[in-house]
Amino acid sequence: MSSPLEPITVLLVEDDPGDELMTREAFEDNKIQNDLHVVRDGEEALDFLFRRGPHTEAPRPDLILLDLNLPKYDGRQVLEQIKSDEELALIPVVVLTTSSAEEDILRSYELHANAYVTKPVDLNQFIAAVRRIDDFFVSVVRLPRRRY
Repeated sequence: MSSPLEPITVLLVEDDPGDELMTREAFEDNKIQNDLHVVRDGEEALDFLFRRGPHTEAPRPDLILLDLNLPKYDGRQVLEQIKSDEELALIPVVVLTTSSAEEDILRSYELHANAYVTKPVDLNQFIAAVRRIDDFFVSVVRLPRRRY
């Protein structure tokens, strides 16, 4: 189990360079320096998680921040793959997306997302939202830690 204030490994699945930059800024400005990895589409996310191709040495993330609208495989398909795999299913997945559509929220929870956060449009609010996610998963909850 992780202990409070211990850095965690985070996988950000995000195709928008601006949103990636804001997420990086939020993590860098926060008090805990987590190990942030970024992949840009659903296929690369699955390669990272299943340690295929150029990601054979990828660390197992403690938390996944997943956009829904991705190239190749969308976030719903990625989420379904994660939660249907025995080893990956325990990793908390926070859907972090621009969509506030009720059907996207419902479908994400049906696929066992651990949380659904609509990205704020305002830069400061976006950074604050990512910081709250980071604070919650680093300082509040206890995450299962598996060493592979």
